[in-house]
Amino acid sequence: MKIAEARTFVTANPPPHVGGRYFIFVKLVTDGGVVGYGEAYSAAFSPHLTARMIEDVAERYLIGYDPHDIETFFRRAYSSGFSQRPDPTLMGCVSALEMACWDIIGKEAGKPVYKLLGGKVHERLRSYTYLYPATGSAVPGETDSERNVYNDPDLAAEAALACLAQGFDAIKFDPAGPYTAFGGHQPRQSDIELSIRMVAAVREAVGRRADILFGTHGQFTPSGAIRMARALEPYDPLWFEEPVPPDSPEAMAQVARGTTIPIATGERLTTKYEFAQLLSLGAAGIFQPNLGRSGGLLETKKIAAMAQAHHVQIAPHCYCGPIVAAANIQLAVTLPNFLILESIRTFDGFHARLLKQKLRWEDGFVIPSGEPGLGVELDESVAEAHPYGGGELHLQATQAPITAK
Repeated sequence: MKIAEARTFVTANPPPHVGGRYFIFVKLVTDGGVVGYGEAYSAAFSPHLTARMIEDVAERYLIGYDPHDIETFFRRAYSSGFSQRPDPTLMGCVSALEMACWDIIGKEAGKPVYKLLGGKVHERLRSYTYLYPATGSAVPGETDSERNVYNDPDLAAEAALACLAQGFDAIKFDPAGPYTAFGGHQPRQSDIELSIRMVAAVREAVGRRADILFGTHGQFTPSGAIRMARALEPYDPLWFEEPVPPDSPEAMAQVARGTTIPIATGERLTTKYEFAQLLSLGAAGIFQPNLGRSGGLLETKKIAAMAQAHHVQIAPHCYCGPIVAAANIQLAVTLPNFLILESIRTFDGFHARLLKQKLRWEDGFVIPSGEPGLGVELDESVAEAHPYGGGELHLQATQAPITAK
């Protein structure tokens, strides 16, 4: 069996852009006609440029080769151009293609991918959701009103109760102010005060019926993150997410030593090598690899195994599309140290329309598919009907420094 063809799709994600402005998918076809799908979580360049990069990597290292040879493909691509170091854009391309290879391998074997990665440990997977308003975007600046679930405690509490009614028992939100290209910074007193009011309101609303996951985006300096964390500790969050920029594991470790809240991080990291640095420093108790960037399923299985040896848990990241979500499920059910799965409404709305068969979710839990491969098929007609023509990137930090209020 050989890979014969690679094709990419850049699909616009309609408002309210849950999971980003667009999704980047790849389709691999073997010489026997077997199809596999993957998805890249890559945001540093135009998605159309990234799609061409995926095709370039496929032309160099996959087309004409057996998709079963995952390790060989990874090493060749990882060393592309004499690089041989973690690179988030290259690994986004590799991850998408590796994911598609596993989809093909599972279909050829007639087995779900989890059967080929050690088998099922969990019968169902706990999931969490972001706080979302009943309609519209949750992103400040994209709403009709200045009040939203990220800056109004009453609206946040109301949205949290709605999440409980849907079946979730874990809720994430990030009210700690904007993240900026000029971070990390010290939180302003107004940032800390708003964060406390928001978390207090949600905790009062949900009581002990749900975990609170406090998200940030690498906003703070280590000392600033510790100040914020100590203010949050009385409300017992399940985690404090990415409190400092991802370029310094030493800074992350400083925060971990300064708070009782577990530190979660990893959405912007790639390969076992970057995660190993966190482990060597005791910088986080929860890893959040994104399978569309981390290096793919096999590489992330290795990351999870290293983490298990250090009693670190895995909470797969998924601020992207439904193919990454399906891959997360396939891997997560095999992990003894799995904690919780990011859902971001991957079970309904546009995410569900992109799949020929919906992901199964019941009362806050994901039920893994027993179908061969990743268990889903991209509906190419829907993907093609929503081409992305914009110039904005998937996510974008504030482009100016934050000034004191």
